[in-house]
Amino acid sequence: MGTSPYSIRLDDELRKSLEREAEIEDRSPAQLAVRAIRSMLEAKEAKRAAIDNALARAEEGAFISAEAMNAWIDSWDTGDELPSPKPDITPDSA
Repeated sequence: MGTSPYSIRLDDELRKSLEREAEIEDRSPAQLAVRAIRSMLEAKEAKRAAIDNALARAEEGAFISAEAMNAWIDSWDTGDELPSPKPDITPDSA
C-alpha cells in the first residue's frame, strides 16, 4: 500500500502535545498522527458495525427487558451471579 502526503492544521497546543509525545516515544509526529487517525477510524467502523448488528437483532423483535437486565447487573460481584440474560420480550409475548 502506497502513501500520499496529507496536510492538516493543528492549533499550537495540540501540535506541541503531539511533538512532546513523539519525542517520548522516539517516533515522528507524523507516525503518531497516522496511528491516531487509524485508531479513530477503526473505532468508528467497529461502532457502526455494532450498531448495524444491534439494528438487525432489533428487527428480529427479541429484546431483553429492563427487569432482566437490572437483575443480572444487580447480581454482579455477589455469590449468586446470574448468567447473562436471554431475550425475554419476543413478538409472541408482546
